[in-house]
Order: sequence, then C-alpha cells, then structure tokens
Amino acid sequence: MNYDLHCHSSISDGILSPARLVQRAAEKGVDVLALTDHDDVAGLGEAAQAAEAAGIGFVNGVEISVTWSGVTLHVVGLNVDAGNAELQAGLAGIQHGRRERAERIGQELGKHGIVGAFEGALRHAANPRLIGRTHFARFLIGQGVCKDVRSVFKKYLVRGKPGYVTHEWTSLANAVAWIRAAGGQAVLAHPGRYDLKGKATRRLLGEFREIGGEGVEVVTGSHTPDQHALFAELANFYGLAASRGSDFHAPGEYGRELGSGPDLPLKCTPIWHNWDLTNTGQTRMASKTVPT
Repeated sequence: MNYDLHCHSSISDGILSPARLVQRAAEKGVDVLALTDHDDVAGLGEAAQAAEAAGIGFVNGVEISVTWSGVTLHVVGLNVDAGNAELQAGLAGIQHGRRERAERIGQELGKHGIVGAFEGALRHAANPRLIGRTHFARFLIGQGVCKDVRSVFKKYLVRGKPGYVTHEWTSLANAVAWIRAAGGQAVLAHPGRYDLKGKATRRLLGEFREIGGEGVEVVTGSHTPDQHALFAELANFYGLAASRGSDFHAPGEYGRELGSGPDLPLKCTPIWHNWDLTNTGQTRMASKTVPT
C-alpha cells in the first residue's frame, strides 16, 4: 500500500485544486492519501469526494503552524473531524496571524526594492486566508528575481535575509490539543528540516510524546536516506509511530512527487497500524481509536 499522508492543495500553498490533487495522486499510484493543508481544512470535502470517485482511500488532515523554543515547527493532524469547533477556532486564529505576517513580509521586501510583493503574492494565493511564503516565492520567480523556490527561500525568506520576519504561531501544546479534540492523531512533520542544535531534537520529541503526540514523519520529501534511518530510530526510542508523506506542493516544485519516496524502515510501527481499512467500492479509512 502506497500511503502519502502529507500534501498540499490550492487551499493553502499548493498549486492544484483538492480534486485535481487527488486525481494526480491516483495517477501516481497512491493508495491512501491525506490532504494536510496549512492551517485550514476547507478542501477536505472536495478531496474526499474526488477520492471516492478515483477509488483511493482518503484521510482528513491538516498541518498546524507552531512556535517551539523560538523555532517554527509543523504538526500534522490525521483523521481529524474537520467540523470540530475547537479545531476550527484554533485554525481561525492562526489564519488571522498568517495574513498579518504576509503584510509584514511585503513591507520588508519593499524596503529592499521589491515593490508590490504582498499584492503579487496574494495573486498566487487561491485562498487569501492562507497566504504564505511559498506564494511570495512564486511571485519573485515570476518577476525574475530568482530561478526557483529553493533559491527564493535561501536568499530572501529565511532568518537574516531580506523578507524574513519573526512570527509567533500557536504553541505545540495547543496544536496537539486541537488535533486530539477533533479525534485525530498528532504527527510531527519533517523533523529533519528544523534548525535545532544539540539535544534539542530529542527534547522536542520527548515533549511531543508527553503532551499526546503519536507519530513522527520518518519518510518525507525533505529527508535524506540517513535521516530516514535516524528518525526511525528516534521514533522507536520515544514510542512514536512512523508516518510517510511527500509534502507535495506542485508538479516539479522542490523535486517532490505524490506517492514518492521509499517505504518506511521495517523496524518502524506505521501510524496506520491500527486504522480500520474497509472496502465499499473504494478503500475507506478511519482510526478506530481516539487517542487517550
């Protein structure tokens, strides 16, 4: 079974609509897909209908932005109830802050001679609630400032570069609490991407498990083979299940494709190990247990 439990549609910073994203996943051989847009669940209904039509399993997901020890992290929620009031209220607060951050990024880029960046980024955002750095990157590429998304982030949108602004997202505890309130499982996204020194990664994983986190992405689009092995070992050490996802945003972007990447290391416990898979014209999926 090819599980891809991390990807983005045009509801957040992906290019494809939720329905087209699901169609592409099916074309690429994905058996079970989770849509995990940043800080919004508005695309889940459309994606679920498309998955039923395509005959693949679908999981309600979300990716929540978090600040932990001054570092921005992401927590994926899987099998969430998209209509849960606590989750909806939490995401609404993040969306408001995301818009404010985008306006400040535009102002900073303007100070360095890039005029109209906020308005330009907004034109790339199908959902104005979820304007983010990737939309700025696409605008800058279109203006000929940089050749690709990686170059934009490296030169403009990371700490110490023009266009970088600090922002306080929600806490790790809040993100996990909202996911659990919605009946879902909290998974730490792409841990190899974070700028954490020394023992900080281990401290993060320990704290995450203590507050109710259930999994960690072991195989993801930004991890190297060495990181697959490292986070498989750490997942086992901290009693976390292992997840797998491409973190796909757009065809050709970041070099990631839906359903790509190796299988989980055999020694891992997959996050889906206790999910209920039934066949009723398609593969449907839900977690039979609510985390306690």
